[in-house]
Amino acid sequence: MNFDPKTDLKLEKILEVPRSLIWQCWTTPRHIKNFFVPRPHKVTECEINLTPGGRFNTTFEVDGKVMNNNGVYLEIIENEKLVFTDAFSEGWKPSENPFMTAILLLEDAGENSTKYTAVARHRSAESRQAHEDMGFYVGWGIVTDQLVEYAKKL
Repeated sequence: MNFDPKTDLKLEKILEVPRSLIWQCWTTPRHIKNFFVPRPHKVTECEINLTPGGRFNTTFEVDGKVMNNNGVYLEIIENEKLVFTDAFSEGWKPSENPFMTAILLLEDAGENSTKYTAVARHRSAESRQAHEDMGFYVGWGIVTDQLVEYAKKL
């Protein structure tokens, strides 16, 4: 995968969880609700149609405000790669203000460990910088830690 530091942000970690379990967490609505936003914020709704062009819709509650985030999957390689975006909603309806495309890459990193790479790809250097300024590294790091904590309970 080509990484463009002008428009992309990347978080890489080794997670002490098998990649099949990480995949299950990222592709199942009941699991998404347990890690996808930093606490104390929460995911209140999640709808998934795990096919290219299928919906990946979430509703967040952040500081008492409801935020709807509708998107679609672009590429799915089971236990290896998951690509989704908010640039479209299901049925390829373009969104008014797209924010990013997310790319999750999972690779074996030893017994019951996974090399986890999360890339947030933006349409411009300015939107990339805005996402970094919003706390991409801290926020996505917290989400990753919450994912590991949750997955280890399954």
